[in-house]
Amino acid sequence: MAEAADIQEIGPSPARRWLRRTASLIIGAPLVAALLAGTAAPAALASGTNRVPTGSETVKVSLDTLAPSAPVKGDTLSVSGTVTNRGKETITQAEVDLRVGPKLFGRASIDAAAKRTGYVPGTDPAPLGGKYTVKFAKLPAGISQDFTLSVPVDKLGLGDDGVYQLGVSLSGQTSRARYDQVLGIQRTFLPWQEEQRDSRTKITYLWPLIASAHVTAETGSDDQQTPVFADDELAAELAPGGRLEQMVSLGSQLPVTWVIDPDLLASVDAMARNYRVKSGDTTVAGKNQAVAKKWLASLEAAVSDGKVVALPFGDPDLASIAHRGKNVSGTLSHLQTATEVAGTTVETILHVKPSTDFAWPVDGAIDPSIVDVATSAGAHNVIARSDSLQETGDLPYTPTAARPIGGGTTAVVSDARLSTAFQGNMSTAGNSTLAVQKFLALTLALAEQDTDTERSIVVAPQRMPTIAQAQSMAGALHALDDERWTQPLGLVDAAEAKPDADATTSVPRSSQYPKKLRSQELPTQAFQDIKSTQVSLNDFQVILTHPERVVTPFGNAINRSMSTSWRGSPLKAQQYRDSVRTYLQGLVNEVQLISKSDVTLSGRSATIPVTVQNRLLQGVDHLVLRLKSENATRLKLNNGGAVAEQPIRIAGGHSQSVKFDAAANVNGQVQMTAQLYTEDGTPYGEEMTFTVKVSELTPTVLLVIAGGLLLLVLAGIRMYTHRKRANAGGAAGDNGSEPEQPSDPTPDTGPENGAPSGSGEKVER
Repeated sequence: MAEAADIQEIGPSPARRWLRRTASLIIGAPLVAALLAGTAAPAALASGTNRVPTGSETVKVSLDTLAPSAPVKGDTLSVSGTVTNRGKETITQAEVDLRVGPKLFGRASIDAAAKRTGYVPGTDPAPLGGKYTVKFAKLPAGISQDFTLSVPVDKLGLGDDGVYQLGVSLSGQTSRARYDQVLGIQRTFLPWQEEQRDSRTKITYLWPLIASAHVTAETGSDDQQTPVFADDELAAELAPGGRLEQMVSLGSQLPVTWVIDPDLLASVDAMARNYRVKSGDTTVAGKNQAVAKKWLASLEAAVSDGKVVALPFGDPDLASIAHRGKNVSGTLSHLQTATEVAGTTVETILHVKPSTDFAWPVDGAIDPSIVDVATSAGAHNVIARSDSLQETGDLPYTPTAARPIGGGTTAVVSDARLSTAFQGNMSTAGNSTLAVQKFLALTLALAEQDTDTERSIVVAPQRMPTIAQAQSMAGALHALDDERWTQPLGLVDAAEAKPDADATTSVPRSSQYPKKLRSQELPTQAFQDIKSTQVSLNDFQVILTHPERVVTPFGNAINRSMSTSWRGSPLKAQQYRDSVRTYLQGLVNEVQLISKSDVTLSGRSATIPVTVQNRLLQGVDHLVLRLKSENATRLKLNNGGAVAEQPIRIAGGHSQSVKFDAAANVNGQVQMTAQLYTEDGTPYGEEMTFTVKVSELTPTVLLVIAGGLLLLVLAGIRMYTHRKRANAGGAAGDNGSEPEQPSDPTPDTGPENGAPSGSGEKVER
């Protein structure tokens, strides 16, 4: 490792630890005192039966507050917390003490000290004692007691500036060990810097505003295209006390660089207007416009200083794209589009021009393919992390963050220790206090490293901190407000800082990429799904009179499909991609051919109608309807060929009946195929087939002939009756009239009817 002081110490072997514990029992002061007093406890210990344990973890000690976090001369240090008896015996003569250890040198020694748990006589310092203790007559098993210790800083025995270990212990006796012993201890760190240092470390702290995807590809039919949300959970994060509200409220008081996913801004901006939320198979009106408006106003005020970095729209997973997606055609173009719209989105909504020159892979883990993908979209700075871009030299200090890695690209290397300081469970006061104190200790130890070079250190925390994590982060940064050993710096300035000539600039090989992170990546199938959706979208938009109404919402949805937020949620990611593809296919199917039943063609020439229905809200154009006769010898179309085409243009919500001229040569059945095509010859929708029956005599002609025969029969009967009556003397005469030839009916295409044509449909001459 580069930082010589950061070399990890090797812990003792189990056998050595056992010998150390045994030795501590033999030579420990409490046991010596017991031997001098002639008690029976040592006899039991010497016999080897009922061995009395040291019990240094019998009591859990929690440090809930430590104020001030970084005291100065004249301050009074206040430490409060809780002691909990986790043993089975009541503890008597319990006493809470403060123990100040020696100064720690280097960040590796801080790491090692943080891992220690049990009390080690001779290694842990003596208690401060005197009036700076808290005593309990007894502490029953399973019971907790609160405590507060207040000590003037000048009584702590602090020497030179630096980091000191601070311990809070509980001592007492039990029925099995009637002598004082340490039954529990908790350690933390106390940074001690009396005055402002001549050379201060510049700290760049990233403050991410990123959320999971909530907006679907679906929009309303109005002119504003009211967006449809999959749920209304984003409102809870924006409301007072919510995660995103806290991020803005806390960040507005801190010297941070805001790192924003433009998709979050676009989603909240949509909520500030009319929006709808899916509820089963329908949607309901969203009701959190006021919450969204207030959050946007607060954020706009908070970022007014201009230190804003915009990630590509949707925060695409660069590692997944590099390892699984870049070989799927079209994937990199999505990343480029997401980058292009990022700046415009942020500037339009927040009225501040962001930097779009940064890429942020997950956990700052990089390899050559990730760098290539990041820079392919125009980024010149890649936010890496020091546990990925490890030092191979022999530097005794942590180098500055900016590192040139070739091709005009700068790796802005965040400090791994500081960046991961608040990743744990910060919901308990004890965990938060320990994390804050260790963060401050690490920054002071970094500032004290032996170098004359002023350095710029970047901290890139987790992408979506919890409320408790954000509060802990804010508490640590506020402790640095007086700038005694640090100084805030924006990310853009950090990237432009002069690189350290001795720092490594070697990008790790692909084989060194963390397996855990690789296992969380989007699969190759995800990018194939995205490609399929994009192909369908391309085919669909060319027929629309207003393609922008689908290109924008579906383009944004495709970007969300590649989001980093899907890591760890493969099923939800698949469901989102499926919902986008399904909704798009549903729109495509709104333009279709109306099914026809068999058609009877009488005579040698006629017209064949085919109906195209458009149930979209906008018109369609640039479509061609092609009708094909499978037997051109028997039935020809238009100019005597087997195929005929006609252009299609239909207004929204309408149908169009297209008529093709046909000529029959031979009686019989002919299979017909109708298919829509885009103007470039790409099939659109499903083809439709039907049968045309060619017949010489039409039913109307047969009806006329049958009617004529009937008239002849009736005439014969009337003539016979007339003659009979004449013979009988009746002379009445009656003449029959010829039937009128019916005219050709007008074909009814049923332009608004989506049902198949009725059986026995006929197209007359």
